[in-house]
Amino acid sequence: MIFYILAGIILALDQLSKWMVVHNMIVGEDLPIIPHVFYLTSLRNTGAAWNILEGQFVFFFIITAIVLGIVIYYMQKVGRKQPLLGTALALIIGGTLGNFSDRLFRGEVVDFIHFYIIHYSYPVFNIADSSLFIGVVLIVIYLFVDGRKKN
Repeated sequence: MIFYILAGIILALDQLSKWMVVHNMIVGEDLPIIPHVFYLTSLRNTGAAWNILEGQFVFFFIITAIVLGIVIYYMQKVGRKQPLLGTALALIIGGTLGNFSDRLFRGEVVDFIHFYIIHYSYPVFNIADSSLFIGVVLIVIYLFVDGRKKN
């Protein structure tokens, strides 16, 4: 149950942050937090990462339903007994639901976290994207650690 609560917290933080961006910034607006390093940049995305597959709502709906089904299955089967895996799956559930909620209710995903790494402008993302990325990294760590235990 704790892992589903974590997923709910991620979803709530994601949607609250996006609501604040939508209601306080215009699309394209840039607010420097740490000049030349970190900005809040209000953008919209109708595709997946870096706007690939733009406008493919039905495709995203089907993929999201399949991914959530698989992730919830693994959460019930294994994740509840393995804290690292459960945390990873919770982050994936929360992130998936965050971006899916945007697509469902806004028709686009709100992105706003923008970093510059040296002179490279990293693509703008959001809390749901971060949650998904961290969840996948934790799954890789879990698989590596679990594989070592079995050997």
